[in-house]
This record gives sequence, structure tokens and C-alpha cells, in this order.
Amino acid sequence: MKLELRNIEIKDIKFSSETKIENNTLFVNKEELISTLMEIEHITDVELYIAKPGDSIRITPVKDVIEPRVKIEGNGGIFPGVMNKVDTVGEGKTNVLKGMAVVTTGKIVGFQEGIIDMSGEGAKYTPFSKLNNLVVKAERDESLNQHQHEYAMRMVGFKTAMYLAEAGREIEPDSIKTYETKPLFEQASEYKDLPKVGYVYMLQTQGLLHDTYVYGVDAKKIVPTIMYPTEIMDGAIVSGNCVSACDKNPTYVHLNNPIIADLYERHGKDFNFMGVIITNENVYLADKERSSNWSAKLCEYMGLDGVIISQEGFGNPDTDLIMNCKKIEMKNIKTVISTDEYAGRDGGSQSLADADVRANAVVTNGNANQVIKLPKMDQVIGYIEVADTIAGGFDGSLKEDGSIEIEIQGITGATNEIGFGHLSSKGY
Repeated sequence: MKLELRNIEIKDIKFSSETKIENNTLFVNKEELISTLMEIEHITDVELYIAKPGDSIRITPVKDVIEPRVKIEGNGGIFPGVMNKVDTVGEGKTNVLKGMAVVTTGKIVGFQEGIIDMSGEGAKYTPFSKLNNLVVKAERDESLNQHQHEYAMRMVGFKTAMYLAEAGREIEPDSIKTYETKPLFEQASEYKDLPKVGYVYMLQTQGLLHDTYVYGVDAKKIVPTIMYPTEIMDGAIVSGNCVSACDKNPTYVHLNNPIIADLYERHGKDFNFMGVIITNENVYLADKERSSNWSAKLCEYMGLDGVIISQEGFGNPDTDLIMNCKKIEMKNIKTVISTDEYAGRDGGSQSLADADVRANAVVTNGNANQVIKLPKMDQVIGYIEVADTIAGGFDGSLKEDGSIEIEIQGITGATNEIGFGHLSSKGY
């Protein structure tokens, strides 16, 4: 599959009487967008805000972050099986509104939603402080259960992203990047002298609001499978989870997976990037055994020499991570695992809940238990009181002066396990 990503740089966002893009500025008809979102079942109120890099703004609790994209050529549409018909995506041309995002907030769905600060100390820890954000604060029918609440909020984000992306359908891009992965045997023969490398992409699927969707299917119901990397760039995988904010993959991160991007950059130079194997992170041992068996089997079937494995979440999924690593290594395939740490506030505790001697090549994206103090912001979009109850917060996190003392686990994207962030660790 060959996919052309056509990037339209968005350098500013303004509210206007018409939704359009001119001179790299996105103009948004607030009333029209609110009216569109109010059509979503069980949504009772919508407010829109603009948050730019450097603004004294705190957004919390953050549900999802989404990059607007629209297919202009090729099969299907963005977010297939969720917002468009079920069709195989990943080829053709897709216009991308680069430098901006849709951020959704409102009454908390699960206690593991997070914080985005657009300035100050907290802005250093979230990659989304660097974007021009259109923030959607939505309220829902109070009678909804948590799963219905999560679904309604998820639809608000996707529908907003699709609405905005349409403004870029006819816009000439500022830059174009083309990605291609060929059918398996053809790909293997193209760079036969280079090591064949693949990517095992672990998706959060523990249920209880810890869900990820693949072509609209709850990924806990799948067995591991092979995907073209370009399918992921076209929205085949979306977030529906409320796992700890620091290391969950918002939909924006799935669309812009940095491991996939880096593998493509080195493809044909240092190795032959063969494709992606997606797998899940289930709760029960039998499911973990099944999925890790399949991941290892598919790596062997593809004839891989090396594999990168990334995790989403922590604790229970640490076992899935180590099982994948161990079983793939037992196939004589070299692995590198990418994760983060929950090593205690002093950094002295065991970093992962599981371990194996074969897991000897590890990339860490930071310690989620690190405590920082976030200064008071001039404006809060959402509900500041959740600071005491979200994962990473504690009774007394929110101070009388509006500042917050919190573990970075509560900051959206702070220790993202596929490296979509700024942190790592040093060994001594």
C-alpha cells in the first residue's frame, strides 16, 4: 500500500462566521459546529474554546486528542468502522491539518483522565502543549452509564475532527510525505541484504473503559493480526480508553505513531521494515497466552530478524509485554521493548510488574511516579476539582491558590510508551 500524507500547516485558529482555511489559519464557525455536535445522542451541551501554545490555560479532564484528517483519494474514509463505512484504508491521498488538534473534555468518564497545561512546568511534559488546540467541552445526559458516557464523548471528538478536516479537503498542502509497504513476499525481496524488522503494537484492551478499536471492532475480541502501517495512519485504530493519562495512546498518537514513522525513515537504509503486528492486552492468563503465542508465530511467519514491541498502560499489561518479548526471543528473533516506569516517587522501586532475562534491550520513556508542581493557570477549561481524584493525584493535590501537586502520571502523554513525548531515563 502507498499512502500520500498531504500536510496543511495550521498556525492559528480563530472563530469566524465561516469554517475555512486561509493563509494557514483555521477559521471555525462556532455556532455551526456546536449545532452539529448537539445532534449526537445524549449530548446535552457543548462549549468550544481555543488553546494555543504559551496560553495560561489548563485543560482537564482530557478524554481524547485527535488530529483532523480527510481522505481525498482512495478507498473508504478516516476512522473506518467508526465514522465511515468499513473499508480497507491506508492507500491513496489524505489531507492532514498539521500543528493543531481537537481536545475533548467534560465531566470525567474514568478516574484516569488527564491534564494538558498550555504553559508553565506542566507544558514541558505533554506534547500537546505545542499544538493549536480546539477544545470541546461537552456534557451528557446524567442518566448514562460510564460506557455510554465514554461512547458519547468519543463521538464528540471524532465528529469535530471530521468537521474541521473538511475545511482542508481542497487546500493545497504545505508538504507531502509518501509511505509505502509492499505485499509480504515482494517487500521481503526488495531489500534482501538488509535485516527484516517488524513492529508489535500492543493495544490497551483490558475493558472497564480500557478499550481500543480496530476498524470499529473492540480489540479485546481480536487475535493478533498483520497490518500495513499506512492503515494506522488512516485512522484504522482509535482510542476509546481511559487508562492513565501519562501513557495512554490518544487517537492523535495512533495517527502519528513515532515508531512507525522512524521505521519508515530507516527503511531501505538500515533495515527492511516489513509491517505491523497488532495485539491486545487482556486480563485473563489464557487470553494473554493466546495473544502472545500468536504474536510470536506471526513474527516467525513473516521471517523477521528483529522486532520492536511497545506497550500501552502498566501493571497487568507488563505481563503481556514480557510474554511477547520472551516468546519472540525464543523464536531467535531479537527484540527491543518500549515502555515506561512506575518506580516510585524516589525512582527506587521495581519499574515493571514482570521481568525476564530475555528482556535485555529496553527503552524507557520516564517514571510516571515523578512528582511535580503545576502553577495556577488564568483559565481552566473543564473541571479543576478532578485533580484530587485522577490517577496521579491525591487528596490535597489541588492547592488553595489553584496550583496542583501531582505525579506526572496525571499529565496527558507525559511518559507515552511509544515515545510520543520528551522523557527518558539515564542509567548509571
